[in-house]
Parts: sequence; structure tokens; C-alpha cells
Amino acid sequence: MANNFLLVVLCLLASIGSSAVCSSSDGLVKICLKKQPFDLNDIKAARIIGKEGKYAKKSLLNILSSGGSATDAVSLKNHLDAQYYGEIGIGSPPQKFSVIFDTGSSNLWVPSSECHFSMACHAHARYHACQSSTYAEIGKRCNIHYGLGSISGYLSKDNVQVGDIVVEDQVLIEATHGEGGTHLLRNLDGILGLGFQEISAGNAVPVWHKIVQQGLASQQIFSFWFNQDPEKSEGGEIIFGGVDQKHFKGEHTYVPVTRRGYWQIGLEDFRIANHSAGFCMGGCSAIMDSGTSFIAGPTAMVTKINHAIGAKRFGSMECKKVVSQYGDLMWNLLLSGLQPDKLCSNIGMCSNNGTRRASEIIKTMVEEKNGKELAVVEDILCAACEMSAIWIQTQLKQNKTKTKIFEYVNKLCDNLPNPMGDSIVDCSNIQNMPYISFIIGNRHFHLTPEQYVLKVEQGSSTFCISGFIPSDIPPPQGPLWILGELFMGAYHTVFDFGNLRVGFAEAA
Repeated sequence: MANNFLLVVLCLLASIGSSAVCSSSDGLVKICLKKQPFDLNDIKAARIIGKEGKYAKKSLLNILSSGGSATDAVSLKNHLDAQYYGEIGIGSPPQKFSVIFDTGSSNLWVPSSECHFSMACHAHARYHACQSSTYAEIGKRCNIHYGLGSISGYLSKDNVQVGDIVVEDQVLIEATHGEGGTHLLRNLDGILGLGFQEISAGNAVPVWHKIVQQGLASQQIFSFWFNQDPEKSEGGEIIFGGVDQKHFKGEHTYVPVTRRGYWQIGLEDFRIANHSAGFCMGGCSAIMDSGTSFIAGPTAMVTKINHAIGAKRFGSMECKKVVSQYGDLMWNLLLSGLQPDKLCSNIGMCSNNGTRRASEIIKTMVEEKNGKELAVVEDILCAACEMSAIWIQTQLKQNKTKTKIFEYVNKLCDNLPNPMGDSIVDCSNIQNMPYISFIIGNRHFHLTPEQYVLKVEQGSSTFCISGFIPSDIPPPQGPLWILGELFMGAYHTVFDFGNLRVGFAEAA
């Protein structure tokens, strides 16, 4: 009884968000959206939803469960220049949520008003069922596990507004608890899956399927355009029921969906500087995944690409950068008696208060014996500084010369593990890097270095990150390439549900 009373009070106190609607044209409704700058500390979060664990084992998700207008557009905003999201409404009147439109999953979930004990839920918009006149209770419990996080909650039913389309009686997951990676994307509330029903938790009918069933789209297709112009505030656009001719050049090349569940297609080859990598002689497979920021592929293949573009392990290069820029200052401070756990905050490289122990610092940068990766500190430069300070001090105690000590520290930098899985490249060498091409439907889809390298601002420093990351998906589902937003940003993508095919044309 007390809990019910508390719920009523919370419902009465909650406010419903509002948003400005941009001017409409050509029958497309667009919602005002903005871009977010790409921050180094959020690289890991930006790729969690798409890359980690999503395609592992038997299905897209490890599920544990028990007991308008004919053509409609939703504008997208760009989070971190590597994650796009848009706004939807749930309920009557509609409650607003920012969600990832994810072709690599099939469920709609948002935080619930009954999520009281998770700090992540309090940082996001929450769905208040009691405020909606079209809400219907289902109550079936449901958990979804991603690679670096999970959400748990229960199924409910309500109307969902996407642009001008109102999808009636849509099943969604009210998330009552969320942890780890699924809530690291601080500006996003949830996910709207655009995959097939075969991989939907609770066998819930996906939003797109409902749009088709209710005759809300003139054509059984939807299309993605990601705006790659960093000077523009518009992040992109997804159109349900059609395409916008101004967002692509030429004709689309269509290939069939080879396996329902994901939008999975055949990949004939990939090339480095127009030379076949020799990995797809018998054919490869790829997933078109708007919820993945990077391009992921088998480790052996990605390693070959990253070697060709001169990519280095993420931690190693930053470690060497710290030594080259701050080594002399660190040397003098250590000689003066300043301890390593105070040094990096003293010179402004770290924001902590200097109370971390050396053993804790080292623990964040190495791997356990069983090969599992440990948590990575948010600021890689801070970690590199702290590691270097410890190494320099240990060598000072052995009365080594400055030259010998710095040579030793740089060698240790080379041997750092790569817990984030990312590789960094020389920003000044981008123009000399090769094209990387994917052969789909007998057509070469080229990616230029400017398209597959991400520039990241961290303080006064600029880093360039390879857009290719390793992801080994075991059989029978894998091996797979996951072509995320970096590929879809270069090529306007049409998902043809009626004819079970995917089309690509050069983005405009």
C-alpha cells in the first residue's frame, strides 16, 4: 500500500519533457537536434552498445525472461561524433526520450519511473505509466545483457510517437535497473531496435514491424543518412517509408539479407589500397549496425588494416607522449622528493587528490592471468603519467642515468596492453594512409582515411583513433564484420524490409 502511494506521488511530481519541432518540408517532420563534441573519456561508451557482446553466442542478445504520414522522417543528433540518436514519445500525452535507432537489436526500452535504486536511471528521462491514458500492463519480467552492461525490467504496452507517426499498442521494456555499459552514454535514455523479430526479447513485435502492420509507411523501407559535416548542427536523418533524394548520389546497390534477425549481408572481399587482404576467398558476412560506432571485424583482419595505416596501441603512444613532453619535469620533481602518487596531479595531468596507491595504478593498466581485461581509467593520459612516474622512480633508486631511464620507460610503453581495444594513428599522416574498400554486390565501397579516422579532442591535445576495432564472434554466428556508423556515414543505407535487402549509395 505504501509503495503504491509512493508511486502515485512520484507520478504527480514528475514533469513531461518538451521539444521544439523544426519546420517541415516534403512531408517530412524533423525534430531540432544538436551535436555533441567527441570526448576521449567517452570512446569506450560510444561503442559499447554496438560492439561488446552483441553478437556473441546463440543470438544478438542473451535474453533471460519469465512468468501519420506515409513517409516520415526523424532527425538524428550526433553524440561524440560517433553515436547518433533521436527523440521519440511514449504514451498519451507523449513523454520524450532520446534513443539510439539501432538496426542491430529489436527491442524498445527506456528507464521506468519505478527505477528508484539505480543512479543511472535518475540521470535519464523515465517513463511514467500512470501519466499515460493509453498504457496497458503486461508485467512479464525481462533482462537484456550486453557485453559491458545490462538492463532489467518488465514488459508494458503503450503508444509510441516517432516523428508524426503514432504506433499503437507497442510493447516496450520498462527498465527498472541498469548498470555498466548500457548507461554510460550519458545523453541517451534507451534504445529503439530496428532489427527483426527473431532476435526480440519476449518475442515482442519491433516498432518498425508495427509501423508496417498498421499501414503507417507508404513503402516497407527505412533509410539512414548520417551527416558527416562537423560544421553542421544537424546530425542526420532516418526516414520511415522512403528516402530523401538529396542525401545520396547515383543509384543504390542492393544485396539480399542472408540471415534474418540482424540485417546480415554477404561481403565478397575487403581491400587495402586496392589489394585484396585474402581473408574472404570463400566469402564473408557483415551486419549493418547503426548502433555501432566503429567498424568491427575479426582480429586477424583488423590487425592487418591497422598495421597498414600505421595504427599503434592506444596506451603505448600516449605513454610515450607523456614521457617526451613531461619527462624532464617529472625527473626534476622526483629528484626533489615528490612522490609518484602526488606528481601527476601536481603538474595538472590528473584531477585526483594523489591518494591512489601505486598498486592500484598498475592494476588499471595490465591484464589478469586469465586474460580478462580490467577496468580502464577514464583518462588515459593521467594513467600514462602515473605509470611513467612509478617506472622513473624505480630506476632512480638503482642509480641509472637519465638517458637509460627514459630508454627503459619508452620500452615499457611499447609493451603496455591495449585494454580498450582501440588503436591510435599519427594525425599528421592521415593524407598518406590507404583507402580501405569493402566489396559488396560486386561494387567497391571505398573509405578514405578522413572517413575511417576519428579525431578526438582531449584538453589541448588532439588524438586520431582508428575506426577499425577487433571483434571475434565465434561460429556459428561468426566470423562477422560489423559495419557501423563510420561505413553508414559514407554510404546512405536503405533497409528494404519488403524485399529483404539492403541498399548502399554514396552519401551526399
